[in-house]
Amino acid sequence: MRNPFVRRGQNRDQDQSPPPDPDQAPDQDQDRAPGRDPGGRTRRRRRALARSLLAVGCGALPALAFPAPGLWWWAYLALVPWLLLIRTAPGAGRAALDGWLGGIGFVFAVHHWLLPSLHVFLLPLSALLGLLWLPWAWLVRSLLGGAPSALRAAVALVAVPSGWLLIELVRSWEGLGGPWGLLGASQWQVPAALRLASVGGVWLVTALVVAANTAVALLVAGPGLRTVGVAGLAGCALVAGTAAWGVGAPRVSGTVRVALVQPGVFDGAGGAERRFERAEELTRSLAGQRLDLVVWGESGVGADPAGRPDLAARLTALSREVDAPLLVNVDARRADRPGIFKSAVLVGPAGLTGERYDKMRLVPFGEYIPARGVLGWVTSFGKAADEDRRRGTTPVLMRLPATGADSGEATGAGAPEPLIGPLICFESAFPDMSRNLVRDGAGLLVVQSSTSTFQESWAPAQHASLAALRAAETGRPVAHATLTGVSAAYGPDGRRIGPVLGTDASAVAVRELPLSDTTTGYVRWGDWPLYGALAVVGAVCAAEGAGAFRRPESAPRARRARTARGSAGRPGH
Repeated sequence: MRNPFVRRGQNRDQDQSPPPDPDQAPDQDQDRAPGRDPGGRTRRRRRALARSLLAVGCGALPALAFPAPGLWWWAYLALVPWLLLIRTAPGAGRAALDGWLGGIGFVFAVHHWLLPSLHVFLLPLSALLGLLWLPWAWLVRSLLGGAPSALRAAVALVAVPSGWLLIELVRSWEGLGGPWGLLGASQWQVPAALRLASVGGVWLVTALVVAANTAVALLVAGPGLRTVGVAGLAGCALVAGTAAWGVGAPRVSGTVRVALVQPGVFDGAGGAERRFERAEELTRSLAGQRLDLVVWGESGVGADPAGRPDLAARLTALSREVDAPLLVNVDARRADRPGIFKSAVLVGPAGLTGERYDKMRLVPFGEYIPARGVLGWVTSFGKAADEDRRRGTTPVLMRLPATGADSGEATGAGAPEPLIGPLICFESAFPDMSRNLVRDGAGLLVVQSSTSTFQESWAPAQHASLAALRAAETGRPVAHATLTGVSAAYGPDGRRIGPVLGTDASAVAVRELPLSDTTTGYVRWGDWPLYGALAVVGAVCAAEGAGAFRRPESAPRARRARTARGSAGRPGH
């Protein structure tokens, strides 16, 4: 009987399908249809999943270079697994996916301490920011994928760090969370890196770190690229050595004695009054010491002293008792305008000086909710701000008021009192803010901070380390005073002066900080590494578009001959 599924006139010999197995289930029979390979698909899916998890893990590795682990040397190797993974991607789409997943791992690992505030929202935030690594991954695969020529490998030594710098530039925008976790910031205690920062800021340090990783990846990738990898490492060593021994430390022009007051009190019933009282007690213990300035941490005062004569009187009495001005920090509604501000307020022996700075750059979701009308519901979770803080409009330089102490002796060699450039918490992460203050004449940078919400995390140590970069970049000392730790002070070369006050301390520390009037390269020339990175990436994209780096294509495969019977690969079967 004729098979009804064979068209009339069709060659029956072309139907090579085996007869169905009566013992086989119908769905299994469908999976075994011609062209189906369920076992192969499963293996491919498992491999893709394993690769995706590996990409996330590779992206998270650099987090170990930052405090608290503080494995600064790891930064020069941490990107190598990620680079090699992207290099071996079978296509541009897979490379982009490896870049995105690695970016998610990086952002989540470096900012994991935000979990108490953002909870599950840290994951979509990481996914959003991780998109920034898609074009970088394309750049890596374009230059390093396959068997790259020596020219492409040499270009990668400059272009891959430049691409990474552009990622850091974009995510440094305040609305995306600001420049926290810049790769160069992991080198805050390395003298050569600090000298490099004085020339090109933290950006130049990042470029060197990524270039070293790229060179190591070339060494590992294959014998044909080792010469370029060795040359790259030699170049990185030359740059670091030149910075260490060829860039002089800022010359010292005097000293200033600063007291850091860390009450170690934050939450609990009557928290604002209790931390004020503890800071008041610690400040009184400074009486009799020669001081130029006493600095309190962020949110040390819970009401605006301009509208509270009792608070103003207590602060004035303190300043008179220790014979030094107090720089306190107010987190409250201003007495003269609506809204809550975070403000640095200077108080002298004669009372409020009128010198006041309102914080300009606020922490998204911490101090304000972006698009509150749409996202205001997030205040139901975590510790997001119930009411948006208001922004200041301009930076401020503060002149210290006269006290009973001789100012010439206080600063050494008859030098004038330095102008104070205040920054509040999150703002110390922005290199441009400290640079602009120094260009305007600041001789001492003061950071008032509180990371109490993240007390048991890596955040306090990471935040304190940023002051070292700001000091090295600007050639000015930085005093970093916090509510509950870590408080620290750094000289104009970025080196720490004295031990830190840790998160377990309720204490006061006096530091004699060297002053300097040296103008660093970063203060003079600004963010020139970023402009260079833009030029490099633009040139590489143009060259790629013109085919300058195009890899030779393999010869096309000959088309297999068709036969009247059987397969092309096995004629006659």
